[in-house]
Amino acid sequence: MRADAQNTVEKIEKSLELLAQRLDVETAPHRLEEFNARVEDPNLWDDPEAAQKLMRDRQMLVDAMETYESIRQDMTDNIELIELGEMEEDEEVVADAEKALHALAEKAAQKELEALLDGEADGNDTFLEINAGAGGTESCDWASMLARMYVRWAEKKGYKVELQAESAGDEAGIKSATYKISGVNAYGWLKSESGVHRLVRISPYDSAAKRHTSFSSVWVYPVVDDNIDIEVNPADIRIDTYRSSGAGGQHVNTTDSAVRITHHPTGIVVTSSEKSQHQNRDIAMKALKSRLYQLELDRRNAAINEAHENKGDAGWGNQIRSYVLQPYQMVKDLRTSFETSDTKGVLDGDLDGLMGATLALDVSGKTRAEAQGT
Repeated sequence: MRADAQNTVEKIEKSLELLAQRLDVETAPHRLEEFNARVEDPNLWDDPEAAQKLMRDRQMLVDAMETYESIRQDMTDNIELIELGEMEEDEEVVADAEKALHALAEKAAQKELEALLDGEADGNDTFLEINAGAGGTESCDWASMLARMYVRWAEKKGYKVELQAESAGDEAGIKSATYKISGVNAYGWLKSESGVHRLVRISPYDSAAKRHTSFSSVWVYPVVDDNIDIEVNPADIRIDTYRSSGAGGQHVNTTDSAVRITHHPTGIVVTSSEKSQHQNRDIAMKALKSRLYQLELDRRNAAINEAHENKGDAGWGNQIRSYVLQPYQMVKDLRTSFETSDTKGVLDGDLDGLMGATLALDVSGKTRAEAQGT
């Protein structure tokens, strides 16, 4: 087998090792037998909620087992085809099998990343907040670039993107924006993006063409499922209504339809500015519950967060990633040291490599210093 094909096989084998570890491949058949026995229980649907969870868990196990076995078998089949083609000196068979192996390696790498998304809320939809930092127009423009980056990423994933609220910058860009992103594992993918993002570039707003550094913060928190009960004491919140901003003219919204909810114990403020005040109350309350749930997840994971050096104030020292466009091209994640010179691709939404490196770091339990080899 040629060296290139051998390297591809080794990549697939590494992905299979992680899939086997996450699946616990030796005990998986026994766990499936237990699931099947419970499914046959005639009293299963006496508790519909528990039954649905059981069916979901069983299907997840079945899918994981089938994925692992399919990749393993396809790898074996293509290796045999290459060996057969080399024996018979059939270059076309060898080339086709090598092409199939490359495609399989990409599939295996994707499944390897998805296997890391097994946290409590990883499968949920998510809210994504972007806020411009200090720096006026520069930071507002950077915030709008980040918003475009994440919308592009979500669209490539086939996710549904809904703008919940937006505050425009005084001259350009946005001061803040909140999106709801819906799709399988949306929160699991995006959760690694919370933190401060730093941009270095030649400013298009500086007539002297000097290099500027801008900051914007990103905050990701899961949409709370109906199955997750988050209680909000009415005495702890204040609900304000105010006039939604419009484009002006005869069709400007003149009713106090926008809603702002303030949670006094935590200081959390959420807003929604759709056309219907009733809809805005519902959206804002769901956003508040999601934020409270995220706080609870943060408390549970406090030790991990501290180990990964992700705690601290939401100040500009808490940077997770740098995007350098001048004097060279580089995007570098400061937690994992993952870097790429494809700045255009990243800003167009090619984020899976950056996200995957952070997911792998979270699973490994390494500190930032260990990941960087310092």
